[in-house]
Amino acid sequence: MNEEQMNDVIQRWKNTAEEDLNPEDYLQFKDLGCACLAEDRSAELLKFLQDEKNQGLVKSMGCVLMAPLINEAVKKEKSLEHCQAAITHLTQTCSPDELTHSLLELIEDIDPAAISETILTVVPHLQTVLLQLDDRKAACVGSALSALQKQLSRLPVPYTQQQEEADEHGLCRCCNALAVFTKPFIEEVKKNSEDEELRTELLKFCMRSLREPLLEAELNWNRKSPLWLFATEIMITLPAIQESLPELLFFSPLKKSTQMDNSQSKESRACLAYLLFVQLITIDSFPAVFSPVFVLQCNMEYINELLSSKKESHLLKGLALYTKSLESVQNNSLPVSLLELKSFYSVPQNLRQVLTDCPMQHLRQSGLQVLQLFINKLDAEAKHKFFRCMLKTSNHAGVESYIVKNIRNQVEFSMEVGNANKWFLGEEFLSLLDLVLCFPQGAETDLLNNMDRIMESLNLLRYLLIRDKVLLSSTDVWEKLCRIKDNYLKMLRVCISISRGYYSAELKALREDQKLKAKEARDAARSTRLVKSLTVKHEKVSNMSPEEQHQVLQSALVTFDLMESLIFRIEEITEEKMKIPN
Repeated sequence: MNEEQMNDVIQRWKNTAEEDLNPEDYLQFKDLGCACLAEDRSAELLKFLQDEKNQGLVKSMGCVLMAPLINEAVKKEKSLEHCQAAITHLTQTCSPDELTHSLLELIEDIDPAAISETILTVVPHLQTVLLQLDDRKAACVGSALSALQKQLSRLPVPYTQQQEEADEHGLCRCCNALAVFTKPFIEEVKKNSEDEELRTELLKFCMRSLREPLLEAELNWNRKSPLWLFATEIMITLPAIQESLPELLFFSPLKKSTQMDNSQSKESRACLAYLLFVQLITIDSFPAVFSPVFVLQCNMEYINELLSSKKESHLLKGLALYTKSLESVQNNSLPVSLLELKSFYSVPQNLRQVLTDCPMQHLRQSGLQVLQLFINKLDAEAKHKFFRCMLKTSNHAGVESYIVKNIRNQVEFSMEVGNANKWFLGEEFLSLLDLVLCFPQGAETDLLNNMDRIMESLNLLRYLLIRDKVLLSSTDVWEKLCRIKDNYLKMLRVCISISRGYYSAELKALREDQKLKAKEARDAARSTRLVKSLTVKHEKVSNMSPEEQHQVLQSALVTFDLMESLIFRIEEITEEKMKIPN
């Protein structure tokens, strides 16, 4: 199309009423604008858009140029200044409704390689357009925030300090831009508390932000990182729009949940609890009327949500929230009734998974610390019940040995003046001891895999027999203890005998196998025939080198010797006690 033809088309558009313009006209207008940008004639396009004679035409069809202009501005080439000026002019001239529609379409269709740059370019102009709306403002603000956050969720969350400072993908800058974007709408809600629709849309934005990216981010109040500052903005926004933090965390009314669809998820509230109680953001304005036990009870739901995750960021926040929620609770105070709550069962089970299955050592160490802290907060009856539960459900010798060690500590504590209780002394304690001194797999028990628990159990038994006068209140209790002891040691001897025979045979087979290999090597050196394969009878340690196999098998036999020495010492103590007259 030459210049004369183009002028004719433009003149026809000027003489046509807006309602008579057809889709082809809009497409042709857009194509002309894109051609100007492609031919580096952005100055001419700006001049055309700003020309007073063309304002009617710009108002009618100018919105179709918004996307091309923004995409050109994102490239940050020499036409940037002209494009920004053209975009600004369109936001002041075109219909806010049409511009909103165009901008939302643009956001939905962002090039994955230019997400952050596009958002940073769009957001200031989108804010200008939305502030001009009247009737549909709240819905459009909600749609815009949802679309922007959907695009941001495609960006990786920086996890280390170095990543956050580099902000290679622009997530931190975009979060700051969103915080600025929402400020005028927050002010509107503060001035007009009856604008329930806009308030709800801002609440959805906050809850989505808590879930993504804040739940994934590493946050530390000692380092005021960009994402930490964004978290602060979110926490300040909630009360600013008249949203009660206690209500969100502790009561979560059904009405609001339905208003917020999936935005007000457990993950969002879990992150909210973490920011409040661990990072202490806005904690000064949080009501102090809630007891530490009530706060713990409410937070257990969120701790459970976080600890059931496989993500490191979630687990770290869950362990930190668990720790902070427990620290304010008095030692030996949590009643047994709390253990009947679902979350007080689920959280320790998830914690056990962290201790036994998590590949990250720092998380396992933190998990062990918080497990001990939880045990310390339980009263005697609750400890007794908790130990029973863990012994029945953990199915892990390391965890079980830790529980047995705690049982001994509780017995020792109960013997101190003023600490006596029936749960770790006398009849009630013997019912717990029955669970400690048992072999669920009977004679088939793998002693090596269960070595930690067995050694702790033998040490506990020896301790009980030494301290019997304090521990045992009657001859009847002593007799029951002896029966439990006899049954346990009898089965342990059987297991040791079977295991010793098995591992001795393994060791003998290994030595014979090594001799055979040495002979074959000598034979091969004297002749051209080579033996290409050997039959391995035992496969448990077959993936190890012969030296490693020998070491493991020899260590197993030493372990059995150690167990037998403890059994001998326990029997010695029993005989000595039997000789002492009552």
